[in-house]
Amino acid sequence: MTAKAQALEHGRSQTKMRLLAFVELTKPRLVFMILITTFAGYYLGSLNSLDWLRILHTLVGTGLAAAGVLALNQHVERDLDARMERTRNRPLPDGRLTPTDALIFGTGLTAGGLVYLVFFVNLLSCLVVATIVVSYLFIYTPLKQKSSFCTVVGAVPGALPPVVGWVAARGHFSMEAGVLFGILFLWQMPHSLSIACLYRDDYAQAGFQLLPVVYPDGDSTRRQILTNCAALLVVGLMPTLVGLSGILYFFVALTLGAGLLACGIYLAISQTPLAAKRLLYASLIYLPMLFLTMAFDRVGL
Repeated sequence: MTAKAQALEHGRSQTKMRLLAFVELTKPRLVFMILITTFAGYYLGSLNSLDWLRILHTLVGTGLAAAGVLALNQHVERDLDARMERTRNRPLPDGRLTPTDALIFGTGLTAGGLVYLVFFVNLLSCLVVATIVVSYLFIYTPLKQKSSFCTVVGAVPGALPPVVGWVAARGHFSMEAGVLFGILFLWQMPHSLSIACLYRDDYAQAGFQLLPVVYPDGDSTRRQILTNCAALLVVGLMPTLVGLSGILYFFVALTLGAGLLACGIYLAISQTPLAAKRLLYASLIYLPMLFLTMAFDRVGL
């Protein structure tokens, strides 16, 4: 291979690595989860036949904005990510991208997603996504270094994606959208706190004031997990009670909620990393199963 060919091949390799770094910056798996709950909100909010083109527009706009916000979050927390074992290999701490790269990329995606929603969906869906952007970047992100209340605050933008889908389909808020918000809000507490338990030392090293870091004895964390799991068990049944889903959903939600609560109780008793992992895995099973069953057993489709 000639020197010119080697240089060309090296250039292609560098370009590919750079593109992959930008993709990694958007946290694709998290964006996928956001889009699943957004789709569920739209599907459940549809009154008659589904408008698949409008659904696609909703997912594109929401996905762009979500990817942009996650990139901007990593731009803001790049120095903190460098201190933690679990995040030090992200594109910014390890130098694959520059802070300017992330800032321009994240801002472009976020702004593009918001504008897309205005033109192709409706203004209300854009406003809900804008609320996610502002609350996540300018309230939740800085609060992580100041107060353990950040977990509660961060659950607000995390619970809004199904509301985006609902207002994209209906054009207005309703009690049903509030139920979807409540389910996702309560779910995030045991999910986030189980992660915080597993990586407490890492978070402490970066200066994040999460509940297991501020109160290392674990009592406050266990209370929050049990309280929210119990509340989720009840609120998770509400879609049947408000007429969103049928009786099949009710019993599946009851089973899933009881299982998640049992994992929370096990963590409260044993206080081991294994118990925290079980709760984390249970939460990852709970959410997609719940929303899939809710959609499958939807009333009035």
